[in-house]
Amino acid sequence: MGRIRVLVADGHRIFAEALATALAAEPDVEVAAAGSAAAAERSLERAAGEGRAFQVMLVDADLGAGPGAGSTLGVTAHVPAQRRPLAAPALPPRPPTAQGGDGIALIGRARAVHPDLRVIVLATADDPHRAVRALQAGAGGWVAKESSLGRLMAVIRGVMRDETHLPPSLLTGVVRELTAARRDRTESERLVDSLTPREKQVLRCMVAGLGRQAVADRLYLSPHTVRTHMQNVLGKLGVHSTLAAVALARRAGVGPAEG
Repeated sequence: MGRIRVLVADGHRIFAEALATALAAEPDVEVAAAGSAAAAERSLERAAGEGRAFQVMLVDADLGAGPGAGSTLGVTAHVPAQRRPLAAPALPPRPPTAQGGDGIALIGRARAVHPDLRVIVLATADDPHRAVRALQAGAGGWVAKESSLGRLMAVIRGVMRDETHLPPSLLTGVVRELTAARRDRTESERLVDSLTPREKQVLRCMVAGLGRQAVADRLYLSPHTVRTHMQNVLGKLGVHSTLAAVALARRAGVGPAEG
């Protein structure tokens, strides 16, 4: 398989440095660390530009979006590999940032720019809903921070073989989440299909954020006619507000009307 270039993206400096040092002791791993989503993206871009792209990124599920500087750690030192937990139990989780810069949001952005990058989420707790979000964003693994280094290396080598790795404790919850999401999408699609072609046009305008007058101008209708169509849309979808209609439309895969 050759050497694996790994980027650790975690805002907990002590944890990130300890993990990177332990990974660097593996004979087939080169590792660097970044302390924020912004720093991770810069590191990925810089490495790709130098022709030494990272193959795997380990992402803290609660990684902040701030500009924290990334730091490249020594990768040639071979310190004894300690089979201890990845993090101290006392390490508290941090909530995602208000700007939506959590680690799972980073996954989608990173994979869009670097499609060959494999991503593993490092989490302080099992969370089926966030695990599904991570998988949908392109993650290939979910590892608890208290897991052993041996377990983490097994997952790293697994995702390098394009495998998906989830802890057994998450599987049932993830399957339930995916099943519920599919059921919700199917029901939403059925409701949208009940609309007339004109009502679907109005719904797409609603998804685009257009108000009644703007919809009237776009579709060459009177505001009164648009109001009637909007009321019909809400009634057929079984919702009571434009926001709820837009949310249902999104679940059904309805995109905004094009300008």
